Amino acid sequence: MPEEYRRVRKGMRNMKKSFPMGHKERKIHLSSVSGVATTKPELIDWFDRYVPSLEIFTTKSFQVKPNSGNREPVICETESGNLGNSVGLRNPGLEKSLPPLVTLREKGFSKWLNVSLSADNPEDFITLIKAFDPVADSVELNFSCPHAKKGFGASIGSDKAIATEYVRKIHEATKDRSSLLFIKLTPNVDNIGEIAKAVVECGADGISAINTVGPIVHMDRVSNTPILQNALGGKGGMSGRWVHQRAIECIREIRQSVGDEVPIMGMGGVWSAEDAAALVEAGADTVGIGSVLSHIRQPQWPLFFSLLKEEGEKKLNGESIEGKSSALVSEKRQMEYSRFRVEEKKFHSPDTVLITLDGDLKDFKAGEFVFLWIPGVGEKPFSVALPSPLTFIIKKRGIFTSYIIDSLNAGDEISLRGPYGALVDVIDAKKALVISGGTGEAVAYPLAQELSRKGIEMKFLSGTSEEGGRGILEKELSEYGEYRCVSDDGKPGRVLDLLPSYVEKIGKEGSYYLIGPEIFMKIASRKLEEMGIDSSRIILSMERNTMCGVGLCGECSCGGRLSCQWGTFMSLSFLKEEGAL
Repeated sequence: MPEEYRRVRKGMRNMKKSFPMGHKERKIHLSSVSGVATTKPELIDWFDRYVPSLEIFTTKSFQVKPNSGNREPVICETESGNLGNSVGLRNPGLEKSLPPLVTLREKGFSKWLNVSLSADNPEDFITLIKAFDPVADSVELNFSCPHAKKGFGASIGSDKAIATEYVRKIHEATKDRSSLLFIKLTPNVDNIGEIAKAVVECGADGISAINTVGPIVHMDRVSNTPILQNALGGKGGMSGRWVHQRAIECIREIRQSVGDEVPIMGMGGVWSAEDAAALVEAGADTVGIGSVLSHIRQPQWPLFFSLLKEEGEKKLNGESIEGKSSALVSEKRQMEYSRFRVEEKKFHSPDTVLITLDGDLKDFKAGEFVFLWIPGVGEKPFSVALPSPLTFIIKKRGIFTSYIIDSLNAGDEISLRGPYGALVDVIDAKKALVISGGTGEAVAYPLAQELSRKGIEMKFLSGTSEEGGRGILEKELSEYGEYRCVSDDGKPGRVLDLLPSYVEKIGKEGSYYLIGPEIFMKIASRKLEEMGIDSSRIILSMERNTMCGVGLCGECSCGGRLSCQWGTFMSLSFLKEEGAL
């Protein structure tokens, strides 16, 4: 990190006066919360550009070493607005987490950055604070995660003696830090005010509250099995609507214990302007927004934050409000499972199968995807290859897909939730070329249906690692246009050698849709541009892995856009502009 930059940050040590004190001002100062939405620097940048009402940006919890966390499902919703989670503090570790935040600052990000940190000993916390201090306005120590491994999270914050000993050692070792020291406390105690006062007396500058309530076992109503998958028997924290009252109680108790001058970052079940005002009335200085975002489309987040702040402040000052922010919040349960039975399992190759279920998703659109879940095994996102009969193409890649290949049989049950994403924005063109690699044909068929509805003439080029040029959906795709499948024959992506002849047929005014591994699409994009195709006419299917599908985890972000919200198809021009490919 440049020394000049470090000196600038060191000159900002006395930050307490600058921290917003909403409970005194009777104002709503909005923040994000750890592990939700602002989980990556590119998402922090997106919020900075498009959501001016957000004042405090909180990262996910970082640790010294990488942590793979728990296997999916890690987030669930048993009733509308009542969520459970057991991510397990998944994060890439200090070495990979810090450089992107440095870059973010160097590019001009100047808003308040609250860096969440997690460890199971004071020494690691000290290491983390010293590392992140130059980029952070505040560091938030996770003393509260209820489903973390032993020694982490709530196992620290639930015991006043342990919590104060940690803070005392950490404060003593980091006295020259530029950032404020916030302690995030667990609501799963009967003396949160006492603990808050004790850690402040030992050197903490402020308190964050609350983290999730629980943990409890979150049961699926259809299969009657635990949804979350972890070493705790499916237990996970509670967030969303059902914890709001507990958040109010805890914040009120903390404020009464620490007095008026200690800043409190409040959060917990804020779903409306009334909820936001209630936290400030209880003593919160900032209001964290988290789980509610799962019920609002990302394109509407800027408006929601703006209206929530405006209406919340009116509520604080006794004015009537229209509830415009609440009107943007869907009441529909977003993570509801449906059960299906496997009707047929057909092998295309030893490691690729087609499974057909006893139902359909006739309204499924190109650009959408669903999650398949097998209780006790796992959950992963997939595109629907054929909506009726409901068919998926599954290639062996990991534990979940291996189970489907090796152990799932006709007659067995499997659960589905979704769809998520959004309909592809089809380019206005007379002709289109759809290029797919690997199991990309699963995405090509819904796209073909949409292109057909728009009256667009199409051709299909499909690449496969299988011998003989056998396409998985050759019969179905051939009904929509000329189809050709090319085997790699030892040269991955050999199908792209045919691009020049097909570009000649489609023309520069045509549209080009790429589906497959990112490296495949990147190479294809470069070749198309070299042949004179404008980047705005090249559309890629960005199917990055995701854990939630509802806009919370941030894993499917492409240039700040979540594919679970905007749809998986994105133009090359957008991806290049955002540095996302």
